[in-house]
Amino acid sequence: MASYSASLETPLGRLFIGAGEEAILSLSWQGTGTPDAPTPLLRQAILELRAYFSGRLKAFDLPLAPHGTAFDKRVWEAMRAIPYGKTSSYGAIAGALGTSARAVGRASSRNPIPIIIPCHRVVATHGLGGYSGGEGLPTKERLLALEGGFLFAPANRAAGPSRPTRR
Repeated sequence: MASYSASLETPLGRLFIGAGEEAILSLSWQGTGTPDAPTPLLRQAILELRAYFSGRLKAFDLPLAPHGTAFDKRVWEAMRAIPYGKTSSYGAIAGALGTSARAVGRASSRNPIPIIIPCHRVVATHGLGGYSGGEGLPTKERLLALEGGFLFAPANRAAGPSRPTRR
């Protein structure tokens, strides 16, 4: 299977997009090698990501083929159902899937296409939970703030995690 890559600058730093012939395979802050000349699919991904970061896009319309277990894919589909500007909890997704919140958190941390599969919209019952992309929790906070539904107290890690508050 052929694979292609592209990158773009965003408010969260440079993102690297990986794609096959027909679907997006990955998105990360860690790139390897020199990006290829973008294919039509990668050009569409770049356009949609730019529109998302400018506040003009609320839902991505890209074919995705993330690599993961059947369980991971069920969790990622549940994440894709969370609307822009809204959140769900690890526990709520776990309840819907008949599993544990910890298992949902593990699947979330393995999400190969963050932002497009919006794992940042999944929060813990008493705080943000975790985030493995970019700079970790500050990146999650910025993504949630970008979507316009949340305000955050300045992160004071010694005092505990920031908590999202509805505007």
